[in-house]
This record gives sequence, structure tokens and C-alpha cells, in this order.
Amino acid sequence: PIFGSLLSLRATEGFYICPMDIAHLWQQLLEGLLATTWLEYIAVFFGIASVVLSRMENIWVYPTGIVNTTIYIYLSVIAGLYAEAGVNFYYTVMSIIGWVLWARKSDGEAVLHITRSSRREWLAALAFFAVAWGLLYWVLRTYTDSTVPLADGFASATAYTGMWLMARKKLENWLWWIATNLAAMPLYFIKGFVFTSFQYLVFLILAVMGYMEWRRKLRGA
Repeated sequence: PIFGSLLSLRATEGFYICPMDIAHLWQQLLEGLLATTWLEYIAVFFGIASVVLSRMENIWVYPTGIVNTTIYIYLSVIAGLYAEAGVNFYYTVMSIIGWVLWARKSDGEAVLHITRSSRREWLAALAFFAVAWGLLYWVLRTYTDSTVPLADGFASATAYTGMWLMARKKLENWLWWIATNLAAMPLYFIKGFVFTSFQYLVFLILAVMGYMEWRRKLRGA
């Protein structure tokens, strides 16, 4: 409703932005920022640092990410975003696995390099996403009091897929993160985590930049 009210329709003039709606949204943003806890600020800082390090292909992406995801397990549970809590637990586990994989070296050189997904790997990723989304939606609808099971499940399923591909240094991991960020922004906003919603906007920009950076490195390899 918040974002939907930003655009109004006139038969003669098409879409236009209503100043009152913008003022209302701005007021909600300010109120949300004032209500942001120190714990959320810490989580956002480490989250942004993690994405920046990922774009740089720096192994410190994982320890900084673990701090971020551990905090968000707690924040997601108290907000009733159970799938997001689950995905942050998954992030933590995959961060440990990714840390090990990225740290592997042979004759002083890293073993894992950036590569593109093959057709078979693309199909596997899509199948993984579809199963994860369907399963998460069913669990949320059946066993929790989630008010946004479809959106929560989608954001989490894309994130599961992106994290899996990132641990293997697949270029396409960034495409899944872009989808995750687009879904997570309104999801956290409507739950009152305004600063976290802003974090996902930053993540979205960094994900686009990360995709371009990894593609450049791949072409130059």
C-alpha cells in the first residue's frame, strides 16, 4: 500500500506522483530510521561490507557476512519473517563452506576461479529455486503465522540459490542476488525495518556492480 499509493492515475494525464504521498512516505522513512536499533545498524554495516568485499573477490566477504547473518537470524524471528531467519542460518552455514572453498590453494594459487554456469548448471539452479520456493511457501503457510509467505519464500529461495552459486564463484550468483534484493526491500519495509530496507537498496546497486566486475574479470582471464 505504501509504494502503491505513490502513483496515481488520471485519465487525461496518465501517471503522476502525488506530493502528499511522497511526504507521507518520507515521514515514515524518518520515523523508521529513528526507531532503528543499534543491533540493526551493526548488521547493516557488516552486510554492506560483505557485499563490497564479495565484489572485490576478497575472502573477508565470509567473516563479515557471518556477523551480519547471525544478527539477522534474531531480527527476522522477532519480525515474524521466518523464512528470512532460515535463509540467514543457511547463509551462515554456506559462509563457512564458502570460506573453506575460497581459501583452498594449490602451489600458492587459488583453486577456485570465476566461471559461468553451464546449461546444465542453470537448469539445476532453476530447479533448486523452484523446489525451495514451493517448500518454503508451504511451510510458512502451514506452520507459521507469517503474513507474507509468498514474498518471504521468494526472497529466501532466490537467496538460497545465489549463496550456493557464490560459494562456487559462479558469475550468475549476482543475478539471483539482484532478485533477492528487489523482493527484500518492500518485505522489510512493511515489517518496520526501514534501515534494513535501505540496506537492500544498497545491496541491489552493489549486486549490479558486482555482476559487471566479475564479468569483466572473467573476460580478462
